[in-house]
Amino acid sequence: MAISSMTGFARAEGGLDDLTWVWEVRSVNAKGLDLRFRPPQGFEALDPLVRARVNERFKRGSVSVNLSTRRETGGGAYRINDDFLARVIARLVRLKDEVPDARPPSLDGILGLRGVIEPVDDMMGEDAFEAVAKAMLADLDTALAGLATMRDEEGGRLLTVLLAQIDQVAGLTTRAAAVAGAQPDAIRRRLNEQVQRLIADNPAMPEERLAQEAAILMTKTDIREEIDRLTAHTEATRDLLAKADGPVGRRLDFLCQEFNREANTLCSKSPDTELTGLGLDLKAVIDQLREQVQNIE
Repeated sequence: MAISSMTGFARAEGGLDDLTWVWEVRSVNAKGLDLRFRPPQGFEALDPLVRARVNERFKRGSVSVNLSTRRETGGGAYRINDDFLARVIARLVRLKDEVPDARPPSLDGILGLRGVIEPVDDMMGEDAFEAVAKAMLADLDTALAGLATMRDEEGGRLLTVLLAQIDQVAGLTTRAAAVAGAQPDAIRRRLNEQVQRLIADNPAMPEERLAQEAAILMTKTDIREEIDRLTAHTEATRDLLAKADGPVGRRLDFLCQEFNREANTLCSKSPDTELTGLGLDLKAVIDQLREQVQNIE
């Protein structure tokens, strides 16, 4: 019996030579799998590799992956990206004609534009980058494993809550069935009143049509189908939780919709306030159940 939450956080650190890094991964609930990762400058090639690893391990959740890097020696070597600087200056010349009243840019402002000055440390050779990327991804795997563990632990805590709420639904369903079974007189009285109103409103109605309408009214006051379906949904939910071996959140959410549909119908058919009260209690517990299910992968 195992389910996973979509909420969690994990962190992993690593390093190679004078380069160190930190991975931080966190996730919250979402309808599908949504990954957000913005690699630091010089490590853009990691993006598809990171996405492949996250997609392989998780099926649902909004997952944020953050990578920060640092040179322990401090580096200090920089170069000016002449091609990019030339494009910036050319654009500034055109802007001067388009906005003649604008104040001319300062040298500090131009050099401060991202991409004009680049740290030489970020420019590794192919072999060096492959070695760093391999070590980085190994630490990412550690962080993702930690995130999965936290999501599983949170899922275990949610499982206890879900089972308790399912027990509440089952208990309220049993009480509703007992109340309905103990009130045949009230149901017959309500049906008789409806039939009498039907005859008063349609005195010339044929007996066959009257019998049909009476049968329809009887069906509208009979909650046995709703009780049976609520019981079946309860058993299906327990079975799903007991045999869960992967993502079950979507199926649990569907069952919650079916629970809610039957509770609404039960309330609409109820012949008295006691049964209506039980129906409303059912709806409240089902809403709480569905809130918890939104966090299940």
